[in-house]
Amino acid sequence: MHITRYTDYSLRVLMYLAANDDKLATIRDIAESYDISKNHLMKIVQQLSAKGYIEATRGKNGGIRLASAPKDINIGELVRDIEQGSPLVECFGQDNVCIITPACQLKRVLAEALESFFDTLDHYSLADMIPPKHKSQLQELLDAAF
Repeated sequence: MHITRYTDYSLRVLMYLAANDDKLATIRDIAESYDISKNHLMKIVQQLSAKGYIEATRGKNGGIRLASAPKDINIGELVRDIEQGSPLVECFGQDNVCIITPACQLKRVLAEALESFFDTLDHYSLADMIPPKHKSQLQELLDAAF
């Protein structure tokens, strides 16, 4: 399974916010911490907000924070939600033109593997990504204003 950069950045935003202890953070803070494009993060934050993963407050003292507790954000559900519409291989997509599809068993095997991948992710929440014993180290690495 290939995780897109978009999903990777979505997970990073949520991990940053989970490590931030429910304080408001800005897109600029997150972009600088990870050294990634602020413009790209704006799109991600907009989608995470629309999907209910984060709350955004506009204005001078605005920012973003998690919409629910980290323990309530399931990693498998999040990845499915963000990766929706990204087929693993051509035959999973609607525009499949592979000539061997009717006799090919690869799709079945890959579907089974993909389901195993998501079954594993379903066992983890965002809280599992920020265990207490690593939280201060993560905060330090992010060099964030905690």
